[in-house]
Order: sequence, then C-alpha cells, then structure tokens
Amino acid sequence: MRKKLWIFLALAFIIPGLLLTASCAKKAVKDDAALAQQAEDEAAMKAREADEKARQEELAQQRALEEERLKDQAELKDMFLNNDIYFEFDSSTLTADAQLILKKKAEWLQNNSGVMSTIEGHCDDRGTNEYNLALGDRRATSTKNFLVDLGIPASRLTTISYGEERPLDPGKNEDAWAKNRRCHFTTN
Repeated sequence: MRKKLWIFLALAFIIPGLLLTASCAKKAVKDDAALAQQAEDEAAMKAREADEKARQEELAQQRALEEERLKDQAELKDMFLNNDIYFEFDSSTLTADAQLILKKKAEWLQNNSGVMSTIEGHCDDRGTNEYNLALGDRRATSTKNFLVDLGIPASRLTTISYGEERPLDPGKNEDAWAKNRRCHFTTN
C-alpha cells in the first residue's frame, strides 16, 4: 500500500506540475507573439504618423511658397499700377528714370500676358485745354511705343489723354505741376 501511496503522491504533484509548466510555456509564446505583433503595429503606426507629418510639412512649405509668390505678384502689380512716370515741362520725351520704370513695367506685363493696360496721359494746368489734351496724348503714345519696342503687343495697350482734367496735386507751384506731368497706368 505504501507503493500505491507513493505513486498517488507522485502523480498528484507531477501531473499538475507538468500542466502548470506546459501552460506557462504556451502563455509565454503567446505573449511573445502578441508583443511582437503589438511592436510591429506600433512601428507601422509611427511610420504612418511620420509620413503624414512629412506630408503636412511639405504642404505647409508649398503653401508658404505660394503665399510668397502671390505676395510678390501683388507687390509687382502694385508697382505697375502706382509707379507713375514723369515728364519735363512741355515734353513727351521719356526721361532716363521713366525708361527704367517702363522696363520694369514691361517685365511685369510679359509675366502677366493676360493683362490689358490703359496708359493715361496727364499734364499740369498751364496751357490751353486743347494743347494739354494733345500733350497728354503724345505722352501716352510715346510711353506705349516704348513698351511696344520692349516686346509688349500693342493690342494689350490703350492710351487716353486727360490733359489737365485730373491733377494729382491741385497746387499752383512747380512741385505740384511736376507731379501732374505724368503717365498713369491702369489694368483692364
């Protein structure tokens, strides 16, 4: 009977010990596989997040470049519209400064081929209305001809003379008259 008792005790401790060992080993394998899968999933998620972050940074960079380009275009258009050219008294001959400004305006017009422009000829209030209208027309025409010589199609440029009708400065002194002897540009 003692032998049976030893066998019974041996079986009572060995079988649960084997089961416990086997079940722990399987759990460890499952845990290792689950941890490996979890690590792989986390790595894939981090890679997606890094790709998304890189894409967002690239989009932000492109937006910044586009905003800068639009700002530059707006500044150039502002220069085109608000940078008048000026003439000497009773003259429609372009000064050296006027030619430099017109070269910049021609460059802008070449880069913006869909833009049509009107060149307005203006004069100071000395002289008759008829004479000043004719002088304003000569100023606008000489400006247009210079731009055409720089490669701007004549079909994109129109001229109009306002003579003394639209003074920039209504004063009656040389400073005011100098401001009024000009060509102004508008876009259509």
